[in-house]
Amino acid sequence: MHCVIVGGGLAGLASAVWLTEAGHRVTLLERRGSLGGRTIAMPVAAVDDVPDNGQHVFASGYEHLMRYLDSVGTRQYVEFPGQMTIRMPGGATRRSAFAGIAGARAALGDLPGVTGLDRLRTMRAQTTLIRHVLRQPDWLDDITADEWFRRIGMPQSARDALWDGIVIGLTGDKPEISSAKVPADLLVTGIRQARKTRTPISIGYPTVDLDTLFIDGAQKVFADNGVEVRHRAVAASIDVADGAVAGVTLTDGEHIAADAVICAVPVWNIRGLLDKVPGHEQIYAAAEQLTPVPIVSVNLYLDRPIGMTDWGEILLGGEGVLEQVWDRQRMHGRNPQRAHLYSTTVSAAYDLTTKSNAAITDIQMQMLRRYFPEATDAQVIHSHVVRMPKSTFAQRPGTAGIRPDQRTAVRGLALAGDWTRTDWTTTMEGACQSAARAVEVILQSSKGDRG
Repeated sequence: MHCVIVGGGLAGLASAVWLTEAGHRVTLLERRGSLGGRTIAMPVAAVDDVPDNGQHVFASGYEHLMRYLDSVGTRQYVEFPGQMTIRMPGGATRRSAFAGIAGARAALGDLPGVTGLDRLRTMRAQTTLIRHVLRQPDWLDDITADEWFRRIGMPQSARDALWDGIVIGLTGDKPEISSAKVPADLLVTGIRQARKTRTPISIGYPTVDLDTLFIDGAQKVFADNGVEVRHRAVAASIDVADGAVAGVTLTDGEHIAADAVICAVPVWNIRGLLDKVPGHEQIYAAAEQLTPVPIVSVNLYLDRPIGMTDWGEILLGGEGVLEQVWDRQRMHGRNPQRAHLYSTTVSAAYDLTTKSNAAITDIQMQMLRRYFPEATDAQVIHSHVVRMPKSTFAQRPGTAGIRPDQRTAVRGLALAGDWTRTDWTTTMEGACQSAARAVEVILQSSKGDRG
């Protein structure tokens, strides 16, 4: 078959690689001048360095993402140290993990800043929470995560120490916005994956930049197998004839004939592409409800180390956002001779996106000085602010089940992307799982045509 992939983000790359592995001819259309979507490196000429557009981390249950890395030959560039560190204002730290002694302490309500009777209340609330996760009540999608925590009696101290951060980390959005069902679904998926693989839940990170991890290997696969990659190719519509996909029309009027199409564009770019597809109204309606959530990342090049004790540290008490700091020296084996690079990530950064780069840099340095005593006199050699106003999407109460399936009503047409229906929400694993399911739709369609 000649298969056309619309969109060169992670879902589109995985779709193209796996269809190529299956022996089909592939054309990949990308509207921008480069591949990678929201998972890219961003070279900074001022310091001759290659940071990323935000730190991306992995969960140990990411089987489809790992399959993609196997396909492009870069799986060796992911490490799972098994822990992170929680840091309190003033510099005190505590090791955080889902397993072992640290995990047992957390399960018993022994969390940073949680004292006295709040420990008992936390243990009871966490027991109820896990019960709700494993056997979900019908009302879970009717309330926010904030309401869920209040309903089960989760102390505010425990929310500040762990649970609000977990919700923001899992969903990308604030507990008072996200449906309670979203973190519940993600937690149960993680638990099931841990049981399936017999591996404790762990968080990992890439040891190379995102271009090396996701894109360079894919480009080699494409070059070796004759995949045509077309940049600045903007799709206007997916064409349908007699109930089957016929190809893609570009905004310049060119028609590209195809036996199969996978539409792997971000949720906010889908409107208009599927006008000829039966049922597109429901898909567009779902897309309207998945509203964008911003993340702001800052790459800070400093004149000295700030005293981090781990590869990644979560800052306790982020005042409604999740703030994290990443030590790129430890993670990438980076030489700090010219400058020490620390990346900060602020999820659900609604208040930051409208500020100037200088203001954002100043806010982040104030934050580092509050948590890291050794950063008190640190000077910024260069800063690189990355705004991603559409980094992820929000799933508010009442939106469970609205994400569309990869299979469409048109033979030979499938959808892919982290916003389509997967076991995960807006994650790299969700993108790759959607690609695997979309490819399977196409391969089954091909078998049906031959039958």
